[in-house]
Amino acid sequence: MENLIALLVAAPLLGAVILLCGGRRLDRTGHWLGTLLALGSFVVAALLFTDMLGRDGEDRAMHQHLFSWIPVGGFQADIAFQLDQLSMTFVLLITGVGSLIHIYSIGYMEHDERRRRFFGYLNLFLAAMLILVIADNYLLLYVGWEGVGLASYLLIGFWQHKPSAATAAKKAFLVNRVGDMGLSIAIMLMFTTFGTFAFGDVLAATGETSEGKLTAIGLMLLLAACGKSAQVPLQSWLGDAMEGPTPVSALIHAATMVTAGVYLITRSGAIFNAAPDAQLAVVIVGAVTLLFGAIVGCAKDDIKKALAGSTMSQIGYMVLAAGLGPIGYAFAIMHLVTHGFFKAGLFLGAGSVMHGMNDEVDMRKYGGLRKYMPVTFVTFGLGYLAIIGFPGLSGFWSKDKIIEAAFAYGDGVRPWIFGGVALLGAGITAFYMTRVMLMTFFGEKRWQPTPDPHKEPSAEPAADDAHAGEMPHPHESPKSMTIPMIVLAFGSVFAGGLFSLNESFVHWLEPVTAFEHPHPVISVPAITASTMVVLAIGVAIAWFMYGKRPVPVTAPRGSVLTRAARRDLLQDDFNHVVLVRGGEHLTRSLVYVDHTLVDGVVNGTAASFGGLSGRMRKLQNGFARSYAVSMLGGTAVLVAATLLMRAV
Repeated sequence: MENLIALLVAAPLLGAVILLCGGRRLDRTGHWLGTLLALGSFVVAALLFTDMLGRDGEDRAMHQHLFSWIPVGGFQADIAFQLDQLSMTFVLLITGVGSLIHIYSIGYMEHDERRRRFFGYLNLFLAAMLILVIADNYLLLYVGWEGVGLASYLLIGFWQHKPSAATAAKKAFLVNRVGDMGLSIAIMLMFTTFGTFAFGDVLAATGETSEGKLTAIGLMLLLAACGKSAQVPLQSWLGDAMEGPTPVSALIHAATMVTAGVYLITRSGAIFNAAPDAQLAVVIVGAVTLLFGAIVGCAKDDIKKALAGSTMSQIGYMVLAAGLGPIGYAFAIMHLVTHGFFKAGLFLGAGSVMHGMNDEVDMRKYGGLRKYMPVTFVTFGLGYLAIIGFPGLSGFWSKDKIIEAAFAYGDGVRPWIFGGVALLGAGITAFYMTRVMLMTFFGEKRWQPTPDPHKEPSAEPAADDAHAGEMPHPHESPKSMTIPMIVLAFGSVFAGGLFSLNESFVHWLEPVTAFEHPHPVISVPAITASTMVVLAIGVAIAWFMYGKRPVPVTAPRGSVLTRAARRDLLQDDFNHVVLVRGGEHLTRSLVYVDHTLVDGVVNGTAASFGGLSGRMRKLQNGFARSYAVSMLGGTAVLVAATLLMRAV
């Protein structure tokens, strides 16, 4: 079965090549081809998964070596794949959810003239993400890492006729380049330290390496994870990425790109286990980001941007868990998978709402949609209950485990700080997600004609000029969109419970990630009860603010914190002041040094030699009598010197 591993990548990669190079003759059928090849990759994944289940836990890893990529002396890089329990989990998630998003896109992108190209980009994204998670060495992982960055740039900026989309794509690309520098430096450090890039060799040699080197590698890997997974301080691109088509938001922000950082940290667990300082940095980044994203999500009226803040927060939970070491790795991946189900369902539900509301994204112009879109309401509602951790649904089993592990991290005040942050994040999650539900599906309808961006300036311009001036007529989406939402809703309800049954998911990953049972500083029932209390408080506050009171169509001014949260807690302002203006001042300083010091030395040296040569040139006047006098004078000097030496 190992020979089938390459087919996982080959199918979507073939689709990308055909769809992007085949021309307009494929416009009518290209979307079907792209979807079938994505499903084909999922079928291969299912076959490999079935074969893996038939093996013993320690013998489940599969390898496929295709060819030597760069064999130069001691520098050996291979195109080789590794499929173990960790990578198989990601493969099933990527191909399964990715295929559902392809099916959803058939209806969502039905009227787009460039639909064939869109599906080509989707296939390219799947191929790159699969390379990233099944590569058996860090250098090949870097190829998939960069491929994901390219495909996300193309998908976020797919509607490049919108300046906001083009800007968002460029922003995502540039911010991710900062993180990518971290990964490239980490790989260089690995080669100079271990002499290899292979996962097995690098991770096995961590016990023989100094903690300082491992800390440096770990911090660079964390920087890379911050870029791809939109963690503080490289989180600013995620909200703007909502400018892409909604299926892109579901693909990037649910099951694939933003989870790459969590995969990288978990795969490199041996490095972080041997570098406590780097591991603590991972925990801090995750804790800060889960609160940062949750606060941002509380103030957004754009339904997709509210979900983007939620994604940032939930990935923060995963990064926090991955930083906890063996007590958290399995729970990080478990929450990653359950999040893939309910967050993809939430994004597709948001797209369904937009489909019935003339592409309107402002939740203040929704209201009462549950009567008009029952399937969307139920599936979105199940995703909502799952993400807030309602008892029995997927989020309850995965996120609560992370909270328990956080209360077991380290000693002293650490478990109280990080456990308290995780618990507070659960309450804020309940608040902002209840806010989204109430503003969208409950209350009185607040629909308004879609504004014309060319005539009436608006804080929320229309996504499509074709709907300008029309009154929305909400209706249920076609089956090509609702069926994927229903499938994802089943995952939102049942996945977490199945994974927790007899700790099956933990035991599945244990041969790869290792696992230690957490021992929280307070009892597990007390943690569960506390979580339910803060969840209820969050829901109650949201109901009081948005359920009992009318929702104004125009957002009130709000508090200082609310205004800051609407502007993403001033992250762009911070970047502009510190990075843009700081870069400008640095550039001006370097220009000044170049002009005054470097050019001064160069030009001064040139002027000195020019003046000296000008003076020496006067000795060469071209007159024979002058040269004769010079020769006579020289002869006299030589004779005098000779006589003086003899006298001495």
